Amino acid sequence: MGKRITVVIGDDIVRKLRERQAKKIKESSEAVSFSRVLNESLRNCIK
Repeated sequence: MGKRITVVIGDDIVRKLRERQAKKIKESSEAVSFSRVLNESLRNCIK
């Protein structure tokens, strides 16, 4: 389990992450949390 922290994310970034989340939900039959999408996006950027 990860560490819980509080951050402020810009509205434009939240919108893009929600769009990515919606796409992942449509592509699969499983639940996709906002946290999961955020973590995957951060991991891809940090590589």
